[in-house]
Amino acid sequence: QVQLVESGGGLVQAGGSLRLSCAASGRTFGGYHVGWFRQAPGKEREFVAYITWSGSSVRFADSVLGRFTISRDNTKNTVYLQMNSLKPEDTAVYYCAARVGADPSRAQNLYNYWGQGTQVTVSS
Repeated sequence: QVQLVESGGGLVQAGGSLRLSCAASGRTFGGYHVGWFRQAPGKEREFVAYITWSGSSVRFADSVLGRFTISRDNTKNTVYLQMNSLKPEDTAVYYCAARVGADPSRAQNLYNYWGQGTQVTVSS
């Protein structure tokens, strides 16, 4: 069992930056692929980015490509989402999720563990 806790959300002006953290406890985090997802008001939750368990491969949604980066420190059981050049349309609750499996995925239903989410609000 893995427990995930997101932090780092907040209110920022358009063009600003935030770094989200996803801290894991309960089991060694190193064997899990980790994804970030977000849900804006009135919309379905969507994929943002993922990173493989080793950190060797990452993928991003087209909407954040070039602005967001994802990284991990398995010694700290933490995955980071660095968000730059934020836009009002990035406003959402951001969730991290962990997946046990051979491959990472953009599909939410393939993730085994979820955090409670952290609110990101970008003002124009």
